[in-house]
Amino acid sequence: MFGFGTTNSLTMNDPYPHSLLDRGAQGVIGKPLDRHEGSKKVSGSAVYSAEYQLPGMVYGVLVSAKRGSGKIASVDADAVTGLPGVIQVVTDFKHFLRNAGQGGETKSPTTGVEDIAYFGQIVAIVLGDTYEAARDAALQLPIAYKDHDGRFDFEAHRSETDKPPPNNIPAHFSQGDLDTAMTHAAVTIDTTITTPSQNSAAMEPHASVATWDDGKLTLYGSYQIPSKDAQQLAGALGVSSKNVRIVSEYVGGGFGSKLGISPESAAAAIAAKQLGRPVKAVMLRQQVFDATVRRSNTEQRVRLAADADGRLVGIGHETLCSNLPGEDFFEPAGIGTHSLYPGEHRVINHDLVRLNLGLSGSMRAPGEAVGMLALETAMDMLAEKIGVDPVELRKRNDMDTDPEKGVPFSSRSLTQCLDEGAARFGWDQREAKPAARREGEWLIGMGMAAATRNNLLQSETAKVSIDANGHARVDTAMTDIGTGTYTVLEQVVGELLGLPRDRITVKLGDSAGPESSGSGGSWGACGSGSAVYLACEGLRDRIAKQLGVDSDQMTFKDGMVIADNRATPLADLVGDGMEETGAIKPGQQEKATTQASYGAHFAEVAVNAVTGEVRVRRMLGVFAAGRILNAKTARSQCLGGMTFGIGAALTEELFHDTRTGKLVNHDLAEYHIPVNADVPQLEVHFVEERDIHANPLHAKGIGELGISGAGAAIGNAIYNATGVRVVDFPMTLDKLLDGLPPV
Repeated sequence: MFGFGTTNSLTMNDPYPHSLLDRGAQGVIGKPLDRHEGSKKVSGSAVYSAEYQLPGMVYGVLVSAKRGSGKIASVDADAVTGLPGVIQVVTDFKHFLRNAGQGGETKSPTTGVEDIAYFGQIVAIVLGDTYEAARDAALQLPIAYKDHDGRFDFEAHRSETDKPPPNNIPAHFSQGDLDTAMTHAAVTIDTTITTPSQNSAAMEPHASVATWDDGKLTLYGSYQIPSKDAQQLAGALGVSSKNVRIVSEYVGGGFGSKLGISPESAAAAIAAKQLGRPVKAVMLRQQVFDATVRRSNTEQRVRLAADADGRLVGIGHETLCSNLPGEDFFEPAGIGTHSLYPGEHRVINHDLVRLNLGLSGSMRAPGEAVGMLALETAMDMLAEKIGVDPVELRKRNDMDTDPEKGVPFSSRSLTQCLDEGAARFGWDQREAKPAARREGEWLIGMGMAAATRNNLLQSETAKVSIDANGHARVDTAMTDIGTGTYTVLEQVVGELLGLPRDRITVKLGDSAGPESSGSGGSWGACGSGSAVYLACEGLRDRIAKQLGVDSDQMTFKDGMVIADNRATPLADLVGDGMEETGAIKPGQQEKATTQASYGAHFAEVAVNAVTGEVRVRRMLGVFAAGRILNAKTARSQCLGGMTFGIGAALTEELFHDTRTGKLVNHDLAEYHIPVNADVPQLEVHFVEERDIHANPLHAKGIGELGISGAGAAIGNAIYNATGVRVVDFPMTLDKLLDGLPPV
């Protein structure tokens, strides 16, 4: 029986200069602690969504459309329902999801699958006693179509564009007169850089197990934002959100593709309701590629106008990207350009080309991941044209005030990252002249790029309770998508309540818990950690009243509360138990300051002068993201981001057949993500920093910082090695061969 719980709320209207984490005595914040759930994951005892086994459960296999545009004329369910082990074919043209949901939204994704919008759209689910029986029938299910003309070719339709509504930033922005600045500037760059569609390619496929009980749905699904995803699913099904619960205890990678619900969730829920039995639906790998989300392809024109010393007076970043008709999401490639570099004259625009290809949505670092490939390539061009070192060029363009909003940065350690990275990497050994360094038939080059990723605070709640034995428990609908949230929240509680790890339990991923904005956009640990912080602060205040002391006179350590020259077990101060809810939401600080994390990437490559093969020999990143809450999990996030950067630079590309819209490389055999042989030993370092404007933890997001700019550093290194400037990512060897110097 817990004592009456209250809520300690904070709106970030003012700076938060004094964090209790600075006074903690447990000494766990910032330490490279192993993951809370690590042993479960490596031993196979962590239960992922596809591994739930419920009594009476049947297996569902999804059926994909074999047209890129058209209408379903008929589905011949009778042709397969007589097959051994087949139970039912379920079609619901009204409520099945046409598209996956977008991250952060609560409204239903687009429903209705009778009209075909893209090749691979999910149109039915076949139920069987076994997976094999359902799969066999799904492959044989006859579907007749009425074909329509589709829009499958970006080049053919690139002149037909829409201006979309805002996506964290306005689609169009202008300031000053860029055209005039380009005319009169001492030095200019005007280049166009293209990037292909990409897929998140998470290890775990999208999966749902749906079960109904007395009109209420519980869905065990692999999702990043259960609180909002439950509302999306309720909207799609036409039921009250109070009757939908999503449980997502473990997520085997998401990278944005699991921010919103996907077609298997609605199909499993509808089938389970019709059949009256639990239904498991796991997307095939090909269906994950076809029918979840892709990162849009982009065509980015970057213009830079600088004085003779390289200081920018104008900057332009204009992007064409693609999405389905009726979908508003655009790839915000210019999001980092708004505040990374100065320039009085600015144009940052985004326009959509409507295509009948899979849904475009958020993929790790939406905007910066591909936008900085273009911007940082252009900055490298500018450095060469002026004859200044690329690191020095970026330092000359560092600043204290946002060039558009006129407000200060909450913290900005870009120059420190550049200096430390250059020193650690041995940047002074770089040959400025391209193709000047050889080792046999290998051309060696170095490149670098700046990194930035917007820092976002979302509304978060979390409950912390202490039982009569002095054990603490955290409850929140936040998820851990492999980023280390379980561990970081455990560390915050341990530091503030003075408890060892074995006396703390963290429960995540249940939409029935305190509402959370989930994991995405690099806001996860900072937001949920702040809510946990506030809950612990409330508990400390109540304990202080019981002791008759000021809260700042107490020390919490090893399960004891030390105050007024006496030490009391925490368990003795909570009676039958005590609980507190913490709640945080963004306020005026996000308007009074510009908040972002920063970094610098350095890469060395070897390019074979005969074959054009590229090998990344070494790579280093230095990052500043406020207080680092766990050095190991933060480092892991940066390592993963840098690996993403290698893929973006060298290998990753979705190929759509421009005749039919079919995605032809929709599996991990043909969509080439970097593997162990592609990735050298990566080096990650952090600059000491605190951000009192961000949240009570003084931490900033880091999950997507590592990818931002990483691929550009590799591309710039390839140019330094070969003298071949490739502006069409990925930089496959066929794009290098013709320009390579003779052996």
